[in-house]
Amino acid sequence: MRIAMIGTGYVGLVTGACFSEFGIEVVCVDTDESKISALKNGVIPIYEPGLDALVDKSVKAGLLSFTTNLADTVPSCDAVFIAVGTPSRRGDGHADLSYVYAAAEEIARVLDGFTVVVTKSTVPVGTGDEVERLIREARPDAEFAVVSNPEFLQEGSAIVNFTHPDRVVIGGADGKAREIIRELYRPLFLHETPILFTERRTAELIKYAANTFLATKITFINQIADLCEAVGADVQDVAKGIGLDGRIGGKFLHPGPGYGGSCFPKDTEALVKTAQDFKKPMTIVESVVAANANRKLKMADKVIEACGGSVEGRSIAVLGLTFKQNTDDMRDSPSLAIVPRLVEAGADVRVFDPEGMDEARKLLDGVTWCKDIYSTLGDAHAVVIVTEWNLFRSINLDRAKSLMTVPCMIDLRNIYNPDDMVNAGFTYHSIGRPSRSPGDS
Repeated sequence: MRIAMIGTGYVGLVTGACFSEFGIEVVCVDTDESKISALKNGVIPIYEPGLDALVDKSVKAGLLSFTTNLADTVPSCDAVFIAVGTPSRRGDGHADLSYVYAAAEEIARVLDGFTVVVTKSTVPVGTGDEVERLIREARPDAEFAVVSNPEFLQEGSAIVNFTHPDRVVIGGADGKAREIIRELYRPLFLHETPILFTERRTAELIKYAANTFLATKITFINQIADLCEAVGADVQDVAKGIGLDGRIGGKFLHPGPGYGGSCFPKDTEALVKTAQDFKKPMTIVESVVAANANRKLKMADKVIEACGGSVEGRSIAVLGLTFKQNTDDMRDSPSLAIVPRLVEAGADVRVFDPEGMDEARKLLDGVTWCKDIYSTLGDAHAVVIVTEWNLFRSINLDRAKSLMTVPCMIDLRNIYNPDDMVNAGFTYHSIGRPSRSPGDS
């Protein structure tokens, strides 16, 4: 089989590379000539563990290629995936579908023979209907079917998510289209992956419902963490205690500085807007969105409070800038709220991230960029862990203490044990647990 993947962003590139690993011939199409040129030269525009090796392997096998020429690609394909961006529309929070609709119109012009048009981008309910209308209006003679096939990739583990997914959702009523998509995913049958066939609108809503539920779970445990700090409880034990309940589960019950990234912020906002449009407001989700935005700012206040109420003229080391580990994605990262607030409060902020420095330089001003953990810690009055990179889990605490002016850590990911930190001579602040100092009994 042969497919086209329109869009070489995170979703399109990972999906295309993984399909090629299944032995399917994949052509990735993008209007950005510089990106396509870079990909042809083996330069991967995003950081995702294992993706560079997978792309290189598939290119050499002749199963993965890159082009800007849609017209020469689509006519020979069994399926065409739309995997373009759907960012929040500026001003109102709705998903910006202009790239999706532009792709649909381009596809319509070059269709030849029965083709499945697959919306892989995250889109609001009803988008597939509009894609179908646009194509039918432009090409009344075309043989095609529009299918929704939402992605459930987690940055940092996307390849495993694709090749060993919890489920595959396929939304569309056309029998021929279903069989083509089923054949594309046939290698997953070996793992007995559940394949859920639904109506198209149902598939579109499943994606938003899943991401919004996870965002709600994160926000819930973050608020429980605040209560734990107030009453002297330990959120780690609370999370474990409720997570052992099979109805709840332990995933996404990790307190932190708030969710970010390319999905949760825009998807929660888009679902809120869709619900409002249909006069079915989702007040729970509205509260989640507001609470998450407020939490990121509160984390900066937590740092300032840990430093005695002022960071004016003090050096603050920030470890981690990306919204999570194993990615270079800075979109809606908590650091984008925390760092500027510390700078505004008069702190000399020194930062380091293993993969996110290039992206962060485009978004943060007034900071000192450091080359590693220990150069960041020099003369610091406090160190703040914002991202849970594995590299930060094994800091040499004796060395760190010798470099810092004040051995104080604000751990926004709870990656250290409080007893270990106190024994190492640090004042230690974390999320949802009592703060500890070496002099405490």
